[in-house]
Amino acid sequence: MRLLIVSNRLPFTIREKEGKIEFEESSGGLVTGIGAYIEHLRNSSSSKVEYLWIGWAGGSVKEKYHNEIRKKTLSEYNSYPIFISQKAIDNFYYGFCNKTIWPLFHCFPSHAVYDDSFWNYYRTVNKYFCESIMNVMRSDDIVWIHDYHLMLLPGLIRENFPEALIGFFLHIPFPPFEIYRLLPKKWRIEILEGILGADVIGFHTYDYTQNFLRSILRLLGLEHDLGNIKLSDRTVRVDTFPMGIHYTKFFEYANSTEVQKEKENIKKAFGNAKIILSVDRLDYTKGIINRLHGFELFLERNPQWHEKVVLLLVVVPSRLGVESYQNMKNKIDEMVGKINGRFGNINWSPIHYQYRYLPFENLVTLYAASDVALVTPLRDGMNLIAKEYIATRVDKTGVLILSEMAGAAKELLEAVIINPNHKEEIAHALQEALEMPLEEQKERNGIMQSILRKYDVIRWAEDFINALMKIKDSRIIIYKSFISDLDRKSILENFKNASSKLILLDYDGTIVPFRDHPEKAIPDEDIIRLIRCLSEVKNTEIVIVSGRDKSTLQNWLGELNVSLVAEHGFWIKEKDNDWKLAKPLIANWKPDLLSFLRLYTERLPGSFIEEKEFSLVWHYRKADPELSAIRAREIMDDLISLTANVDVQVLQGNKIIEIRAAGVNKGTAAMHFISKNKYDFIMAIGDDLTDEDIFRVLPEGAYSIKVGHSHTVAKYMLRDYREVRKLIEDMITFSSGC
Repeated sequence: MRLLIVSNRLPFTIREKEGKIEFEESSGGLVTGIGAYIEHLRNSSSSKVEYLWIGWAGGSVKEKYHNEIRKKTLSEYNSYPIFISQKAIDNFYYGFCNKTIWPLFHCFPSHAVYDDSFWNYYRTVNKYFCESIMNVMRSDDIVWIHDYHLMLLPGLIRENFPEALIGFFLHIPFPPFEIYRLLPKKWRIEILEGILGADVIGFHTYDYTQNFLRSILRLLGLEHDLGNIKLSDRTVRVDTFPMGIHYTKFFEYANSTEVQKEKENIKKAFGNAKIILSVDRLDYTKGIINRLHGFELFLERNPQWHEKVVLLLVVVPSRLGVESYQNMKNKIDEMVGKINGRFGNINWSPIHYQYRYLPFENLVTLYAASDVALVTPLRDGMNLIAKEYIATRVDKTGVLILSEMAGAAKELLEAVIINPNHKEEIAHALQEALEMPLEEQKERNGIMQSILRKYDVIRWAEDFINALMKIKDSRIIIYKSFISDLDRKSILENFKNASSKLILLDYDGTIVPFRDHPEKAIPDEDIIRLIRCLSEVKNTEIVIVSGRDKSTLQNWLGELNVSLVAEHGFWIKEKDNDWKLAKPLIANWKPDLLSFLRLYTERLPGSFIEEKEFSLVWHYRKADPELSAIRAREIMDDLISLTANVDVQVLQGNKIIEIRAAGVNKGTAAMHFISKNKYDFIMAIGDDLTDEDIFRVLPEGAYSIKVGHSHTVAKYMLRDYREVRKLIEDMITFSSGC
């Protein structure tokens, strides 16, 4: 087994300088986290997992160096670089990723730019990634795709490699539906469908997971069962996997003699002043301006802390050259100057400000030396800085002030949790942190360290991969039910050689796709041709067994040489004969239940009632999906009471609830035809619960085929109506039909 790790960036950046190729280590939480997991794989004697890291090489490198770089990175770094033109970088990375997805997913819709050229490049780069992966992918590879740059990629790989095992993890928040829907319709649908190409989809927090599930329900109409989404051919698992840190690495280095010595030097440099640390990348989502306002208010309200506290403000450069980020830096510079000028003196500057990148060693030293960490993003997927700070508290002292808008706040409940939009809360939290007794600090940090130690980045990655392996195991069972090439060959040969053949076909969802309204599911020319040709195969009897009313079936299919069954078996029309009632029935229950359904139709816009002679169907496919789920549960509960003493059946199907007279079903209708002749080939194909009645009554040796992936008594499965049509086409061709 080999693990393909796919991310926008490789763990290093490749630069071309004066005709020479240089490799420079990349930074960031994703690279650090995945790097730690890879190191664990390399050092684990029990692990037999190979890996290959695929991603953008960073920058733009001349094509003449591409082959040389690929050879070097494959042999020395287990990496496969993808090269992107500068124009693509500008539109894909700096454009769609940073100007559309980043602000929108972080709930800053006013910052989002909706540019068609950005979107087109996003699609192009995702396709290019897919093509590159296909060049190196093996049949047994596990593909783990990371982050918002590559949300279309799972679906693209699935199209090219249907049986691939694919995972996708989003490292930023997934926004609430009301924010996500601000994307243009085509974009938002394609992104969701792209992500659903994965077998396991992971998010940092339960909230992000629920936001995604709600979006696919409202935009794609896909419901879930405890995070499991059933598609036509597979189940997708959507779950929460909070990313950890390499806890041992931070704790052990913070406990080293080198760091402890440097920590004391920093403490001496600031005298007796308490140190508040703020480290963040320059970005509007990080709330740096807000925390400066909060610190200013703290100093204003707490003069007793003047000259006794200092804020170490480290801002890491980000997206250099982007005007909005430069404007933000200017505001930070101005605020730092204002606060230092207002409260500082010749002996004391309240804020010590650095605008630079900090390597691991320096960062851990600052964590260890600080009395308080101020981590207050306005929105953050996880925020590993908060976790890293707690991991370095060797003596368990120190206080973490953490924004409730960071994913880490869902785990680090012993931190001082604040709303970063409220400067009064920040000011109060600073006072609380600086005055917190040591025993309370140790108690809080001890609890948080225990959590971080147990669920570190290795455990995070292993949990995700294990979830993928469970999907793989369950898929093996499911795929065994799908018609294989060998099964297909057997079906075709038996069909051709049989002297008497019976084929029972459901209509909606089986030979035609579902539509928003039943009246729109008119048979197209292709299915009419297929049924006509199949019916002309010698000694072949075709029966369309549908829940449709008899007049609709007559209008749509009456001219074909087939038998028809309407209303799930109540009405039967053998070819060349008139419609007949399967057995005497009464429907005196309909008026009362019709009035009941009308009440719910009024309460759910978009729902409607379809009235048949011996059944009522309440449709809600076009209605609001969330409200529909509530109303459907209410109706089902009420109908159990209302029909307790009435001879009817109540069935819940695909976006419908049907009430029908009892005593007749598709199974009884199927038996009517099966008993007419000694057929040596019988096949039944259907997609929903009502078709199970047919499958149950079929004789041994018959072919029962369920359309779609779900629990069934049928022997075989097909993925959708298109595969049904392909099977019918093959049967016709194999039998030398028209």
